[in-house]
Amino acid sequence: MKATVLIIGAGSDIGAAIAERFAREGHPLLLAARNSSRLLPQKADLEIRYNIPCSLLEMDITETGKLAGIWNQLPEKPGITISVVGYMNDNEKVFRDGVETERTIVTNYLGPAVLLNAVAEEYIKAGQGTIAGISSVAGLRGRQSNFIYGSAKAGFIAYLSGLRNRLYPHGVHVMTVLPGFVYTKMTAHLALPGLLTAQPAAVADAVYKGIQKKKNILYVKWFWKWIMCIIRMIPEGIFKKKKL
Repeated sequence: MKATVLIIGAGSDIGAAIAERFAREGHPLLLAARNSSRLLPQKADLEIRYNIPCSLLEMDITETGKLAGIWNQLPEKPGITISVVGYMNDNEKVFRDGVETERTIVTNYLGPAVLLNAVAEEYIKAGQGTIAGISSVAGLRGRQSNFIYGSAKAGFIAYLSGLRNRLYPHGVHVMTVLPGFVYTKMTAHLALPGLLTAQPAAVADAVYKGIQKKKNILYVKWFWKWIMCIIRMIPEGIFKKKKL
């Protein structure tokens, strides 16, 4: 039987697309979300269309003190864990509102790191397992337009890199996903450039194939690797003057 896939943030557009991609390949699913009852129609659809077992898990990634306990209480641990959670609000609002600053950092970095620590411990004991984390190219260099969101994603990128090195000797695969722009509810208010922007289904397909190939770092659209390489090479003295 194929490995069960835990999708954290399954109610998001990307999370739903990833769930469908793995269901299509015959993987049992465990869909985690805040207010998981909202996923009942999604669960029923996946079970009927793909004839796979699908369960729901109530989980709020911002309640960091509960996350390890939720994982530890699972009767059977999924062999693949994918973190898709994310939160992005207007940067100026986040900058001026301490509650929003905290929510941005906890949702994009702290919560996933706390949960994945518990997952990693289990996978070390098992000597196998796969972890994938959806981060962002925004974490590859601080920009004035989204530096709080970007800093949280930068922390998650560094965390996944270190976790990958920590777990490699134990036969556990860790993949960092950098999608670039994606058409989702979270980005609906933004005027995104069409050629640079992916659909959730394309992200899901790339994640599935990346896990099969055991990729370490996955750029959903290949050119983002080179775009961000150029951006990171701009000297700080020049970069700080750019309205990016």
